[in-house]
Amino acid sequence: MKRILLLTLTTLLTLSIEASTTLALKGAVIKPTDKNIQYVGRICFDNPERPRFTFPGTQINVCFTGSSIRLWAKPKSGYFMAQVDAAEPFKVALMGERDSVVTLATALPQGRHTLRLMYVIEGYELKPDFRGFILDEGASLLAPPTLPERTIEFIGNSITCGYGNESIVCSDPFEYETENHYFTYAQMTTRNLNARAHVVARSGIGVYRSYGGPKEGTPENVMTTEYEYTNLYDRSERWDFSRYQPQLVCINLGTNDLSTNNYDETLLKTAYQRFLNQVRSHNPKAKIVMLCGSMLNGKELDIAKRIQNDVVDEARRQGDKQVYRFDFTPQHGDLGYGASWHPSLEQHKKMAVELTAYLKSLMKW
Repeated sequence: MKRILLLTLTTLLTLSIEASTTLALKGAVIKPTDKNIQYVGRICFDNPERPRFTFPGTQINVCFTGSSIRLWAKPKSGYFMAQVDAAEPFKVALMGERDSVVTLATALPQGRHTLRLMYVIEGYELKPDFRGFILDEGASLLAPPTLPERTIEFIGNSITCGYGNESIVCSDPFEYETENHYFTYAQMTTRNLNARAHVVARSGIGVYRSYGGPKEGTPENVMTTEYEYTNLYDRSERWDFSRYQPQLVCINLGTNDLSTNNYDETLLKTAYQRFLNQVRSHNPKAKIVMLCGSMLNGKELDIAKRIQNDVVDEARRQGDKQVYRFDFTPQHGDLGYGASWHPSLEQHKKMAVELTAYLKSLMKW
């Protein structure tokens, strides 16, 4: 697969996707262990030469010299969004069976440049890893860009992942090609607030019952379980919560628990209370906001709001005054739908506007 993209900096840049593992890596190879590589998100470094990640929103950022930069990763790692300097971000695919090297920029003017790279899909099936960057001969990395001081964690399901938000046909199935976490309410809100975010999200996941699961729940396949680990469906490493202590945690769950008219309200409420306590135990100083929407409507929306309100009220009665509630406007189709009736890009923009305003007031940002 080859794609040509054009970006405008002070000059016209030609950006191309190229391969492959069959070509020699010519240039200065920068290993993942380089101290000037900036990582954001849950990443497993059990093999420092090939850090692994599965959650959307994981970032790998660098500043570099020279006129070009290439990404080296596992073949079929998935999709990234890349931004070079102040140019428009663009989507990059690593989906070929043997493709492992992608040119992100070439013909740059000599000088200092910045690359911000974000993983924008759920990689739990693809199991991506990062193997380094390739620069011009004689080029090198510089000190990484400064990270924003404001910190957020988003915990969610397919809405937070960006399931189908690049599709315009509501009957489309899930495809990696149409999922883009960069354009979700979560990341747009993060950029609006000049913050950085860790994301723990997976399509179909619930608090006590994931999508289509039995009424009694799916305890081995819910967020209360997955939240404890660095990667999805990988119990090899427990996440070290001391590595990231956000000032704000946003939880957007419950849609899948209330799916397919096969749920137990009491079990959901109990599980939500337990999960709130779990999140609080790992993030003792954070403000926690429980979000509702935007895919629910009717009876299920009323149930979700009531349960979340009850959980927050109970937490406050027990002394946790830093727990809050926020409701997105439910989607009605006026802004279109993404795949499988998920929020469209325009719906995500609306959600971001709503959440940004609320969080600015809450956090005094």
